[in-house]
Amino acid sequence: MKIHEYQAKEILKSYGVPVPKGGVAETPEAARKIAEGIGKGRLVVKAQIHAGGRGKGGGIWVVNSLEEVEKAAKEILGMTLITHQTGPSGRVVRKVLVEEGADIQEEIYLGIVIDRSRECPVIMASREGGVEIEKVAAESPEKIVKEWVEPSVALRPFQVNKIGYGLGFEPTQVGKLRSVVTGLYRTFYEKDCLLAEINPLVLTVGGDFIALDAKIIFDDNGLFRHKDIVALRDFNEEAPLEIEASKYNLNYIKLEGSVGCMVNGAGLAMATMDIIKYFGAEPANFLDVGGGATTEMVKNGFKILMSDPAVKVVFINIFGGILRCDTLAKGVTEAVKEVKVNVPIVVRLEGTNVEEGRRILKDSGLNFMVASDMQEGAQKVVEYLKRQ
Repeated sequence: MKIHEYQAKEILKSYGVPVPKGGVAETPEAARKIAEGIGKGRLVVKAQIHAGGRGKGGGIWVVNSLEEVEKAAKEILGMTLITHQTGPSGRVVRKVLVEEGADIQEEIYLGIVIDRSRECPVIMASREGGVEIEKVAAESPEKIVKEWVEPSVALRPFQVNKIGYGLGFEPTQVGKLRSVVTGLYRTFYEKDCLLAEINPLVLTVGGDFIALDAKIIFDDNGLFRHKDIVALRDFNEEAPLEIEASKYNLNYIKLEGSVGCMVNGAGLAMATMDIIKYFGAEPANFLDVGGGATTEMVKNGFKILMSDPAVKVVFINIFGGILRCDTLAKGVTEAVKEVKVNVPIVVRLEGTNVEEGRRILKDSGLNFMVASDMQEGAQKVVEYLKRQ
């Protein structure tokens, strides 16, 4: 689950991380009122959407007066902001964050993710702040300081010092950085995060560290422990079909191609999309029904899949384990009978009760294209698209 920048900053502030003074507004008048409370000086008006690259898309304005704050808010609110993360359709801006400006001396990157190879969180820091960390890692990996944290031991003071001195800061600066790193780690650990990132963390001319931007992504599996976090969810920032899928405990991701994919398991989903792309097509989405899906869940999942007008052909790729092939076949045949389907459906089944599943599909009287393996299924999908 993602949240907005202003929400992430409120959480970080509660853990002792310094953030700029400011507030969120939904109207130009409210934006001006917030600016009045901040006082004189340089101000920043920032679009609030769940995507990066807002500045390049015209979603961040640096201004110097109350009139300019109101003007910026008028321009930003209601605009469809397109960035490299939103896709070509963009996102409608419904809120702006109005903040005091900062006298920036230097920008630093500071973030925490799970290192799955080591099965623990890793803190990453770089004096190349304001740049995507992936770019720094690819072009200048030596500029990234990393520190792994064993959760059962927690973050130790000497590790924070290693990060600070590893970045080349002076003792006084390391002392000030300590509360930021510690606060960010406590946020990550206590709130069940997948990502907690400050980019940039700025060092001001006055020698203080301030979180100028913040991004937090939470592990959905841990949300049952955080009702306060669940309350921060903004449905306007999520695709309608993804919201609908979550009602049935299904995982749905919207993509840009024309092949609708129904799978069970994230690993099989990745493999399915890879093989579709390998043979020359693009997935329109993928719908992961999971291992414990029922006939009803499969039926609802297929209806969601068919709600995407971009889907020109459906590829159902199931390896039956906990989810039996006959359960999948029953759900799909019931859904096809209820929903008007005017695109081909390619089905590949393997695993538990596979013969029964294939029999159900064959006896349904519906026009399924059954594939013997994943490669044949992907080829059938691509061959159909090429004939269009």
